[in-house]
Amino acid sequence: MTDDTAAPATPAETRPEIGDWRDWAGLAALQEARLGVMLERAAKSPFYQARSGPGGLTTDPAAFAGLPVTSKDDLREAYPFGLLAVPQSELATYHESSGSTGSPTPTYYTEDDWLDLAERFARKWCGIEASDTLMVRTPYAMLLTGHLAHAAGRLKGATVVPGDNRSVAMPFSRVVRALHDLGVTMTWSMPTEPLIWAAAAEAAGHRPGRDFPALRALFVGGEPLSPGRRARISALWGVPVVEEYGSTETGSLAGECTEGRLHLWADRVLFEVRDPETGRIGREGAGQLVVTPLYREAMPLLRYNLEDNVEVSYEPCGCGWLLPTVKVLGRAVYGHRAGDTLVTQYELEDLVYRLPQAYGVLFWRAKAGPEGLRIEAEAPAGHQEAVRTELAALVSGRFGVGCRVDTVAPGTLVPREVLTGMPDVVKPRSLFGPEEDWDKAVLYY
Repeated sequence: MTDDTAAPATPAETRPEIGDWRDWAGLAALQEARLGVMLERAAKSPFYQARSGPGGLTTDPAAFAGLPVTSKDDLREAYPFGLLAVPQSELATYHESSGSTGSPTPTYYTEDDWLDLAERFARKWCGIEASDTLMVRTPYAMLLTGHLAHAAGRLKGATVVPGDNRSVAMPFSRVVRALHDLGVTMTWSMPTEPLIWAAAAEAAGHRPGRDFPALRALFVGGEPLSPGRRARISALWGVPVVEEYGSTETGSLAGECTEGRLHLWADRVLFEVRDPETGRIGREGAGQLVVTPLYREAMPLLRYNLEDNVEVSYEPCGCGWLLPTVKVLGRAVYGHRAGDTLVTQYELEDLVYRLPQAYGVLFWRAKAGPEGLRIEAEAPAGHQEAVRTELAALVSGRFGVGCRVDTVAPGTLVPREVLTGMPDVVKPRSLFGPEEDWDKAVLYY
């Protein structure tokens, strides 16, 4: 390995794009060359220095297979800067995960890390263009997701609308207004959001599939998406639903191709699969996804276990992308027992959204118990009996358990005021006029 190969990245460092190689051997050679660079960078991190012992971290790619995995707990214990491999003055941003499955994990990036992050997120089969208007409808704050999509949009020259879904200043009524009036062409959100937008659009007198002609794609991620729900969202809006997979600790890891399959960005990240039972790590198959980013400065990660259950395959894909494909099972395998049967939300929601679109079912909830399943679904009066009968049959046929389906009027599970309201966002002040409500002085939240 030459000194040039091991040199720190600069903003001018060449990173491959999809199609920069013609065979799997070329991809493997790229990974091996970059792995040596990342081992040298990781050797500067206090965490990996302590883990490697007196001899130091090996920088020989051939010894990589003997390294232990890095866990989420390792990141938490190294909080906040135990994995820092550059001077802190070189950091551009600091982030933390949502902590939905435990204490938040810290992560940080340099400016050049951000270029890699934005480039990976922008890898869409319906690419982001300068003529696009992209609404970012995921959290900003300390999470990565909103900032990531924002950076990708600006990288491609698009107009970005920061529609942070955790801000009280951006209720659904305002989202619909912006989608309509600004001619938004692309959105980035969790899959649940476009269903709520559709209801909010109807409440505002719009038809989602007709009155938003500029819209051309819905980018989604952050929660499992069943085929039934994907098809319903696409039918409602009349545009493709394009899935994304990643994490705050790593950024985008996979994107969807024209064949509807998720491809791992294996030219930017080294992917492995760990058997949780034996601890054995391989190149493909089923298990936990283990990642080593290949263009990371601030916080090198070696064999980081995302703890997501996946299936990785190197079988060719009709789209032509020479990249492995992944099925992300993750939280989709999580469920509750109804009687003696494990019921997952992924499977159950697929059945709900296979009901005819004309029945108008957008929102539902379910509870599993010893006697079976109880489901409540919003449906208009003319379709409630059909929803009860057909959904109970679908669920019982699929899971073989008793199922009671109750229907409620639209607006019961998601109140109309949630769809139409505009919260009073008051800037903190203490002086009010004679006709003003001074009780709003305490609305600092």
